[in-house]
Amino acid sequence: MLLNGGDAVVEVLKREGVDTIFGYPGGVALPLYDSLYESGIRHILTRHEQGAAHAADGYARASGKVGVCLSTSGPGATNLITGIATANMDSVPMVAITCQVTSNLLGKDSFQEADVYGITTPISKHNFMVKDPRYLPDILSKAFYIAKSGRPGPVVVDIPKDIFLTKIEIDDIPHLPLKGYKPVKEGNIADIDNVIEALAKAKRPLLFIGGGVVISDTSEVMAELLKKTKLPVITSMLGLPAIDHKYENFYGMVGMHGTYTANMAISNCDLLLAMGVRFDDRVTGDIEKFAKQTEIAHFDIDPSEIGKIISVDYSVLADLGWSLPKFTEKAVVGDIGEWQQQLADWHKDHPLKYNKKEATLMPQEVIEQVSGVMADNAIVVTDVGQHQMWAAQYCCTRTPRGFLSSGGLGTMGYGLPAAIGAQIACPDKEVWLFVGDGGIMMNCQELATAAELNLPIKIFVINNHGLGMVRQWQRMFFQGHYSASKHYAGTDFAAIAWAMGVQSLTVKKKCGLKHALEDAKDSSEPFLVDVWVDDDENVLPMVAPGASLNEMSE
Repeated sequence: MLLNGGDAVVEVLKREGVDTIFGYPGGVALPLYDSLYESGIRHILTRHEQGAAHAADGYARASGKVGVCLSTSGPGATNLITGIATANMDSVPMVAITCQVTSNLLGKDSFQEADVYGITTPISKHNFMVKDPRYLPDILSKAFYIAKSGRPGPVVVDIPKDIFLTKIEIDDIPHLPLKGYKPVKEGNIADIDNVIEALAKAKRPLLFIGGGVVISDTSEVMAELLKKTKLPVITSMLGLPAIDHKYENFYGMVGMHGTYTANMAISNCDLLLAMGVRFDDRVTGDIEKFAKQTEIAHFDIDPSEIGKIISVDYSVLADLGWSLPKFTEKAVVGDIGEWQQQLADWHKDHPLKYNKKEATLMPQEVIEQVSGVMADNAIVVTDVGQHQMWAAQYCCTRTPRGFLSSGGLGTMGYGLPAAIGAQIACPDKEVWLFVGDGGIMMNCQELATAAELNLPIKIFVINNHGLGMVRQWQRMFFQGHYSASKHYAGTDFAAIAWAMGVQSLTVKKKCGLKHALEDAKDSSEPFLVDVWVDDDENVLPMVAPGASLNEMSE
């Protein structure tokens, strides 16, 4: 089949099962957009390329499929960068297609030229620059394979304009060797047996679940393991949706804003079973004091993560889809009754708490009430900041892939476009977005995208009239010097939403929240609620930077 390059891209996308892409056109991208015109592939026009990248990310996280975003050259491609880096840090499968100036203009500072290959090398799982049109179909197919295999991640394919116009034989494709990429799937059964033996001897075992359990779609197997062993469980933020929060021995999120019980558990266990985690600094605190009296078993698909930050005693290098069922089948737990009682006592004596005020809405209170009206299979999306931590603490997630947030990069502006991607991926599910008054302004233009597509996203702006987390750190560590962290209180987010075609309400008092929840819940259109909350509330517990996990403020 002889096709021009643009049509060849479309053909490969279809063969990869792609039915939706997110993008923004521009001059050198027009040949590809012409091929998309009657392709049957749905193109979502976001209002900014960063929105396209985050939407593709949200689509991928919610569905488990590869998200696809598309941009023109120069500023179009560079506007994707933050979204690519966000996906890379959180191991999200994504293919970013960037259109480039024609081959004869490369390296000449041409109009809207940027070195996309060089820029994206450190922030993507892999990237390609297509120089020979014959290899275009093969490169694009490899991009999808790399993005979704092994430890997932974003792959960038940069394609000069003239490649789109060149005729390519699609059914007789020469293949480029894929050197050095051999993703691990199956591991060594002896490694699992070693951990099984350690578990049988442990008096204080603890299961630490990370985002890898969500990515590998092994939540059901994890549920079987918990039913069989009754092991106590803590999670990272991205591991939160991996288990049912109603599980009797679930003790919440660990780390800087983790629960007292989770942080004390990891500091006092004698065997830590870490599954699909990367020991991020926000989890470990002071690594010199992290779990020093503990044996650590690390299950991960990426060999570079084993021992990278924390030295481990046992490692199982394999896809959790292979290792977790085998571990579950053999797992035997000894007498851990005393340990279980200690955890239960900590949990009872040190619950998450906040001070309710008669006249003022508290942010935790808002999130609890919103959580109470969500459907059981709802998808919760957050932006980044204080509201993100409160959502992690107080919003009870009930389904795998049901909590989407920017973890590793901490990207403000992620929430709204990611919620759009999630709603498109899962049209039959409720999507609820928590976002701060800082984060909503970073990509508020995507309200117009949600309105155009009539996506019934429920958007709750947790409005404390400033950069809440920045102010918290300034209060705690910089003598209350609120430098550049307070917002103009007159910004009317409901009016901004209304101007872009989104239904909206402003809630300043407790009596208005119930009505707003009912309206948002029942709406078949996007709905934004601007909720004014206490300006000075801190996220607690908190482990100060450089402190150990058992040195926390409650």
